[in-house]
Amino acid sequence: MIKQITTEALLKLFASIQAFIFDVDGVMTDGRLWITESGESYCQMHIRDGYALQLAVKKGYRVAVVSGRSSQAVMQRLHYLGIKDVFMSVNDKATCVEQYLVQHKLSANSVLYMGDDMPDMPVMRVVGLPACPLDAAAEVKRLACYISPMVGGAGCVRDVIEKTLRIQQQWDA
Repeated sequence: MIKQITTEALLKLFASIQAFIFDVDGVMTDGRLWITESGESYCQMHIRDGYALQLAVKKGYRVAVVSGRSSQAVMQRLHYLGIKDVFMSVNDKATCVEQYLVQHKLSANSVLYMGDDMPDMPVMRVVGLPACPLDAAAEVKRLACYISPMVGGAGCVRDVIEKTLRIQQQWDA
């Protein structure tokens, strides 16, 4: 059963967000990897997600990325977008996020975390607004307070950032 929350309660959660934390594979990407004969892997990201990420950083929101995988190309893209807090090859995402919150003096209630699969679930249990893309694993959807109408790698990041910034009257260039 999917977590039930009233529209009013959900709006209050979005209104309280000060920081965004995202998984990469399945959230910022569609979860697929293209692997070359030489063993290099490639993924793609949506340009509108990138715009929203840049705007959130510009508006002073903390933005972080926590991934179980490591990719130099993803790291370069995120740094280009202005995201300084990038954690790759993370086995225990919950501990990583908890340390991040302490380091930046953030309340867990002020954080939106978007994940798509089982390694994201421990983080989703501790943040104020757990969210997921439309095509997330069923177990993840049951934990999410917000399920984006967009799938991973196709605008779900933009969706939650835009929704938050619009509710907080920050959505402008």
